[in-house]
Amino acid sequence: MSEYIVRPARSADIVGIRDLLQPLVEQRILLGKDLAVLYGAVQEFVVAEADGVLIGCGALHVFWEDLGEVRTLLVRDDWLHHGVGRAIVDRLEENAATLGLTRLFCLTFEVSFFERHGFEAVAEDTQIVAADDYAELVRSPDEGVAEFLDLAR
Repeated sequence: MSEYIVRPARSADIVGIRDLLQPLVEQRILLGKDLAVLYGAVQEFVVAEADGVLIGCGALHVFWEDLGEVRTLLVRDDWLHHGVGRAIVDRLEENAATLGLTRLFCLTFEVSFFERHGFEAVAEDTQIVAADDYAELVRSPDEGVAEFLDLAR
């Protein structure tokens, strides 16, 4: 395996991110996103790259004043277990700290990965945001927010 870097995503990376994401969308593991949505969120993404090829990505979505979500975290199969996912999460945590976020969460099937990296599983009925903040979040058009709040759209 060659070396890889983790860097902020650029608009030129979006089609590659979509291509990485597509198989997991088809398997219903991750939510699909239209290209327009991905381009609009490019500043949320970091990518892992080896020899000019995208091998992974992840995004940090600001949810509220102190709360952010790690989303769209994925690594190409041939790069699994090489520290790429950890490196992406580390960069997203650095970005979160820069933004003043003190709490992060992730809606995931990969619970053990996130637990190994300091996240804790919480019960479905755990209230993560205050009732007043929940009322504000309900108005968000973001599909990830709807999933977090368990809203039907």
